[in-house]
Amino acid sequence: MTLVLWRHGQTDYNLEGRIQGRVDIPLNDIGRDQAASAAPDLVALNPAAIFSSPLERARQTAEVLASAIGLGVHVDNRLAERSFGRWEGLSRAQIEERWPEQFDVWRSGGDPEGVGVETRSDAALRVGTAMREIAAAVGGTAVVVAHGAAITLGTTHLLGLDPSSWFGLHGLGNCRYAVLNSMNRPPEWRISRWNGGGEGDSGDVGAHGGHLS
Repeated sequence: MTLVLWRHGQTDYNLEGRIQGRVDIPLNDIGRDQAASAAPDLVALNPAAIFSSPLERARQTAEVLASAIGLGVHVDNRLAERSFGRWEGLSRAQIEERWPEQFDVWRSGGDPEGVGVETRSDAALRVGTAMREIAAAVGGTAVVVAHGAAITLGTTHLLGLDPSSWFGLHGLGNCRYAVLNSMNRPPEWRISRWNGGGEGDSGDVGAHGGHLS
């Protein structure tokens, strides 16, 4: 089984450095161009099915690939981005100014309390479970179109690592993708590509970049 995890293209919130979370913002012109440019790489992976977060920026990205290969898009609500509660729509500077203590907790990798932010563990379990079930149902290569934090945390879950204390993956860049392959020994999944696509893509597992939103 193979999972191709594809982050959506750019939105205006990405461009402005705002936290998106569950805000249902569409792709901007750059994001649509990114999806069109990246789609041929994913077509070459011969996906058997495409699954998407319900949020518009992910669905729009998924539909570009679906049109290119003649597949439908299956929406799975569990693939939605991590909720950032009262912080959604704000810049990091605004968050730091209004909630300095919670901001410090978040930036150090903890779960800020009192502002409605979904915990790392809850998001990882939700998304990771969806990814595992999608892979099992498809059996071949499945493309999952989702979000920066959702993909990173879901992958951490699949690797059998504790999302509350392990921070070894950086978020994918807009319209970048990861490839995970199943294996017959723990942790059952391995990363063969991370942050693939775009100019200068080396396919290195250690490549990184992008915002977690």
